[in-house]
Amino acid sequence: MEKVAIFVDVQNIYYTTKEKYQANFDYNQLWYIATQGRKVVEANAYAIASQDPKQRQFHHILRGIGFNVKLKPFIQRRDGSSKGDWDVGIALDIYEVADKVDRVVLLSGDGDFDVLVQRVQQRFGTKIDVFAVPGLCAQSLIDACDTYIPIEKELLLGNV
Repeated sequence: MEKVAIFVDVQNIYYTTKEKYQANFDYNQLWYIATQGRKVVEANAYAIASQDPKQRQFHHILRGIGFNVKLKPFIQRRDGSSKGDWDVGIALDIYEVADKVDRVVLLSGDGDFDVLVQRVQQRFGTKIDVFAVPGLCAQSLIDACDTYIPIEKELLLGNV
């Protein structure tokens, strides 16, 4: 049985599905697709901590599906800018598990991950699947991964 690890850049998926489809991503459907016939070694969803009850409920739902939810505080800087991404954390976690799995499933359209994808493939021979919204995914990431799965209506709540 193929061993898989799943990594979700929650903010990236939320904003890109909202921008393109005005809809929410269906994490249950993703789980079904990504885990069918596979043994899940690790599954992490990276999000921003919030006191909002809806956000906290969403994190609870992700845990119920099977994800380990990793939270990071949202940082508002004095100059008005903000920071709240998990890119380095996601990259480190993928790199650490890559030699223990046959396939990594990454949900993000962020082109910053293209170098990571190439390095994991070269160093460990691990296959990389990328789920991302068409038109809002870096071409360099699409080119680097083994399989690109466009997030379209069958992966949206309500099948827009």
